[in-house]
Amino acid sequence: MLGTGFPRADAENDFLRARRRQFRAALTRRLRGRPADSGRLVRLDEIAGPLGWRGQRQLGLQTIRLDTIVGTTGARRDFDRCFWPAASQVRSRWERLALAQRRGEALPPIEVYRLGGLHFVDDGHHRVSVAATTGQRLIDAYVTQVLTTSPPPATAASPPGCWRS
Repeated sequence: MLGTGFPRADAENDFLRARRRQFRAALTRRLRGRPADSGRLVRLDEIAGPLGWRGQRQLGLQTIRLDTIVGTTGARRDFDRCFWPAASQVRSRWERLALAQRRGEALPPIEVYRLGGLHFVDDGHHRVSVAATTGQRLIDAYVTQVLTTSPPPATAASPPGCWRS
């Protein structure tokens, strides 16, 4: 994490840096002629549905790699596929979490669904965004495994360019 020694200013700078990344990524997609929705978060039901969702199992609290987080459980437009903030409306909450992290406060674990080696955020989109922007590689999560009739993807496939500080 870069720092000036002023946690509030650093949290604000972190948010602005993340918004710039999101803007550059959106502009690049547009200039390359990609569809407008190519930058959105992948939804769990888009992947699990065709595999035949047959149940789920609670795995409890685990530490997971950020680069295995590839999507969300619901439709979200406030973060892009790399969990960079795509809307200014998230700024207040985002900066509060970034400030708490910079002050050394413990943030609660996120909640994810695991499908093969991939994770989809159910609760904690802001925390994932802050972690990614500040260069974390790991995050604590309550994990629920999705059980399917067909074999799920085995490995993570996060979008290129995500999860770097």
